[in-house]
Amino acid sequence: MELNDKPAAAKASKSQVRHKSGGRPVGSQNPHKPGLDARFAASKLLAAVVEKRTSLDGMLDQDHGNPAFKALNDADRALVRAILHSALRYLPRIDAIVDELLDTPLPDGAKSLQHHLVVGAAQILYLDVPDHSAVDLAVEQANRDPRNRRFAKLVNAVLRRVSREKNALLAHFDGVPCVPEWFFDRLTQVYGRDHAEAIARAQLEPVMIDLTVKSDPVGWAARLGGRVLPTGTVRLDPFKGAIPALEGFDEGEWWVQDAAAAIPAKLLGDISGLRVADLCSAPGGKTAQLVLAGASVVAIEQSAARLRRLQANLDRLKIHAECRLANLLDIDDAEGFDAILLDAPCSSTGTTRRHPDVFWTKGQADIEKLASLQEKLLRHALTLVKPGGRIVFSNCSIDPSEGESVVARVLADNPHIARVPILPSNWPGLEKAINSLGEFRSTSAIFDWDGGLDGFYAAVMTKV
Repeated sequence: MELNDKPAAAKASKSQVRHKSGGRPVGSQNPHKPGLDARFAASKLLAAVVEKRTSLDGMLDQDHGNPAFKALNDADRALVRAILHSALRYLPRIDAIVDELLDTPLPDGAKSLQHHLVVGAAQILYLDVPDHSAVDLAVEQANRDPRNRRFAKLVNAVLRRVSREKNALLAHFDGVPCVPEWFFDRLTQVYGRDHAEAIARAQLEPVMIDLTVKSDPVGWAARLGGRVLPTGTVRLDPFKGAIPALEGFDEGEWWVQDAAAAIPAKLLGDISGLRVADLCSAPGGKTAQLVLAGASVVAIEQSAARLRRLQANLDRLKIHAECRLANLLDIDDAEGFDAILLDAPCSSTGTTRRHPDVFWTKGQADIEKLASLQEKLLRHALTLVKPGGRIVFSNCSIDPSEGESVVARVLADNPHIARVPILPSNWPGLEKAINSLGEFRSTSAIFDWDGGLDGFYAAVMTKV
């Protein structure tokens, strides 16, 4: 294994953009060197995502996250988040760049070294971190890790070349899609190559903070320095800071909720005075919407930890709902519900701009398994709604096997359930996200709003 000192050559082959897995880095032996522990934590968490398919959100939780992350101060935690989001968002491109600068591939026994190089390169290529600092700390990290100590000079040489040739390397590998090959192939199969490429490009667009407000979106947009989207969501301009420090947070006047995620609850229509079930309800944004619409809401969640989070969010918002800890498939409600919102567990492939780890923690087999679960949940949910009642089925996947196909199968063999078409005239600004069947189908490439819109699916049905 040697450093390739030749200029970056032709476009990378598929073998060059392959995803590499890695090992667990060893923790820092000197916690007093500024920034070093943050780099160790970033490498460790990156390995957990791509090797063990561990969700990044859980590891970055302030209270229950990975110990290496929790041990950091606030500034270093913010840096680790930034490193990981950049590394995962651009991983195929970073892998291709590292491959280009090596004369021979890294050996299988140096898996942790790949993560180490990715963390260093991500800082140089995509973050506002001084290049010399990123290189020096990467070399120091290699020297302190028994597995990578013998590669310290290689780390230094590779990352210094990344720094010197940054612009040329970025331009040369600009055409490498920043999504894994399996996902790009699936997008091409479903949407065609042009749309697939547009989705891959949209993955790299900056995301904004979206808020759902209790009332007066125009007023809150003015106070918080944002704007009102056609959906009624308040979108903040590029925001850096602590969300809880914003006006109205402590008073419970709004909550963070992506504009796409706020749409399904509105599809139930006028629910004032109705008994409504919010199935799979955590973290509570949709529950809050339903309560504010005047419904008597039963929020159901099968995870005790997520139910606690739901209750805490509702308490902050000063909103009351009946919260139940239960497996949806075990629910047998004799009274029945006038309306049901089932925002089903899914692959979350529509949210990868915000959660790039999804690409590396999910695969086609997961999508198929989740689609099967969604169908079971939907069929059971339909037994809980009263005749004449309405049900909204939604999720944040952009794969039709988790949306259109599920609903089509359920409708095909259930004559007592009918589709309620969503009318484009009722959703100005969102017309192109409504398909010919009257269902919402959005991908991150559809809208040219500043900040875009996450991908999602939603359909409305009624029991006749």
